[in-house]
Amino acid sequence: MNGPRLKKHHSAGYHIQTIVAILVTIVMIFPLYWMLATSFKSAEEVQRVIPTLFPHSFHPENYLNVLTRANFLHYYWNTIVMTAGILILQVGTGTLAAYGFACGSFKGREVLFYVVLGALMVPLQVTFIPIYIMCANWGLADTFLGLILPEAVSAYYIFMLRNSFLAIDQSYIDAGRIDGLGRLGTIVHVLFPMSKSTVFTVTLVTFSNGWNAYFWPKIIAKNEVRRVLTVGLAQLKNTFAGQAVSNYHEIMAGAVLAIVPLIILFLIFQKYMMTGYSKAAMK
Repeated sequence: MNGPRLKKHHSAGYHIQTIVAILVTIVMIFPLYWMLATSFKSAEEVQRVIPTLFPHSFHPENYLNVLTRANFLHYYWNTIVMTAGILILQVGTGTLAAYGFACGSFKGREVLFYVVLGALMVPLQVTFIPIYIMCANWGLADTFLGLILPEAVSAYYIFMLRNSFLAIDQSYIDAGRIDGLGRLGTIVHVLFPMSKSTVFTVTLVTFSNGWNAYFWPKIIAKNEVRRVLTVGLAQLKNTFAGQAVSNYHEIMAGAVLAIVPLIILFLIFQKYMMTGYSKAAMK
């Protein structure tokens, strides 16, 4: 008697889990679908009182309007330069710091690491005033250096890599040193290959954070010459000001163009990201 009941109970639980997973997926995916569908609609269709789930007619010229009239290609270039600079610096500083905290032996190592962890709890909105004053005094306003340098070090990157390095058996590091590897050689040939999933994960998160940065670029880059995609998206409303109708369809087209690189990277490296987060959770 208990067998059929238990089997029925498990079946009901499985169906509930499936339904909940489907609902959560719809909630997560629908805004992206709405953005994509709206980007192909006409201005008149966007303004309808009863919204439409599918475009009645496709208007790919919305993307061309954004690229030509909103200087979007220039924003793309600025974002690529800024993100690449942040990524290079955070990978370099984060890797060396993580190696020092994981494999180094010096006084105050644990105390310094907790200080770094404390930086995770301090939002940029708290420190941006002194940082902005320093950048302005050094002539870094409206420059790529001003966009990049305040993000040169990531406490999150250091924390994740340090935990990954600590999980590696010391015998592998000792074997590398016996073979003549220095500190950089040990990182490149021993620690990195054995922490590949974590390295991919934190690097992609760093790229995503740099690509999506809005607050600091808006503060430090007042001139359009150094404007990035996120700030450019917010300015699209002003770019098309004076039109008889709102340009939400073109704003959505700009948003689609902005997230395409992130989606492509996620689809390519999602396996490494899932593995990296799983290992971090187990630790």
